[in-house]
Amino acid sequence: MAKKVKKRKEIKQKLLHKYRLVILNENTFEEKISFKLSRLNVFVTGSLFIVGLIGLTTLLIAFTPLREYIPGYSSTKLKRQAIELTYKTDSLVTVLNYTNKYLGSIRQVLRGDIEYSEVDRDSLFEQYKLDPSSVDLTPIKEDSILRSEVDMEDKYSLFERNLNLPGMVLFSPLSGTISQGYHPERKHYAVDVVAPKDSPIKAVANGTVIFAEWTAETGYVIILEHANGLISVYKHNGSLNKSQGDMVRAGEVVASVGNTGELTTGPHLHFELWSNGSAVNPLDFIDFK
Repeated sequence: MAKKVKKRKEIKQKLLHKYRLVILNENTFEEKISFKLSRLNVFVTGSLFIVGLIGLTTLLIAFTPLREYIPGYSSTKLKRQAIELTYKTDSLVTVLNYTNKYLGSIRQVLRGDIEYSEVDRDSLFEQYKLDPSSVDLTPIKEDSILRSEVDMEDKYSLFERNLNLPGMVLFSPLSGTISQGYHPERKHYAVDVVAPKDSPIKAVANGTVIFAEWTAETGYVIILEHANGLISVYKHNGSLNKSQGDMVRAGEVVASVGNTGELTTGPHLHFELWSNGSAVNPLDFIDFK
């Protein structure tokens, strides 16, 4: 026990023993600077210097652009450019597919591969030779039942279901799984499509961006106005590729899938379709598979 105490005292004495560091002029041996040091002071000072150096290096890497020069760290600018190029490439592939189909149709026309049927002009006028007075227009029982069912559905319908889109084909904005369908009775006038984060979201038709901003409840939102009074709404996006006033074409990438806003539980697209101020079921016109 005495040996241990004696050993501790020797160690303590060595750590606290004072040394004098003197800097002399080599020619005149004049004392310039002197320091009183101990092993403990040197150890503590060296440790604090190393910790401070490590902290300063960490701050430089975490909060300055210097981290981009360190192997393993990706550049934010390059990542953004890569995402934009991916969206542009996807849009170009879609346009290329449309162009190839169009050229294929033109090629069939030029080769004469399209089948046609001869039409007898006289047969077109046969329907006008029919005397309406000779036709029994009394509705049958099945027709009356069908009319009654349709009237009951229209009576309790919240919105008009007729969507007049002459010559317009709606493009699927996203391929994914429907997590929640169109339920106007629950005030859910949309379909929720689940897809991987950052998946491209495309315009359903040609149109103009009338709204592209951030909202607290639904995150990044973009709204497009199309022909024939049609409006498409895309909510909870991760980012927006278009600004208000931009013109877009069908199939062009306008946003990416995200999980923004308070009213969301995961990456998905909240898609709404409105016709002349009334909500319609997107599943009646678009296949999200």
